[in-house]
Amino acid sequence: MVPEIKNILYATDLSENARFALKYASTIANRFGAAITILHVLEELSPSSLGLVSEIVGKERWADLKKRNEEKVITSIRTRIEDVCNEISQSIPECPFIVQEIIVKTGHPVDQIIHYAEKEDCDMVVIGSYGQGIFSEAVLGSTSWRVLRQCTKPVLVVRLPKNA
Repeated sequence: MVPEIKNILYATDLSENARFALKYASTIANRFGAAITILHVLEELSPSSLGLVSEIVGKERWADLKKRNEEKVITSIRTRIEDVCNEISQSIPECPFIVQEIIVKTGHPVDQIIHYAEKEDCDMVVIGSYGQGIFSEAVLGSTSWRVLRQCTKPVLVVRLPKNA
């Protein structure tokens, strides 16, 4: 049985590695006629950091600041993602791809990526990784490694080449 790839989840942290991984996601999407859903997760403050900020600023003021600024940040991130998609499309015009949706969520990146991949029945996940050199396994042990180990969907982890 040849697997059908129609819905690719591309997870990005807006890094150079993630930008490089988008080229792989777009090539696969083009080859299989698949659509790409782009997911960026804003990591929440740890409970201790959140408590400290709330005490310094005040809970009501913090909630107000968070709400006002969260919308600005989400809009800014969406714009950056759209710009990267346009840049990639222009750099490889022979490989057009369709972005189905750009999603910006708040939460724990690994949990959000896995949850979305499962909930939306994605056929595969594409994610960039920093791992290179002697510490590659330790560095890959971050988000990409945990997604690779925990996700039930196929995961393509793309490393930035050494000469990039």
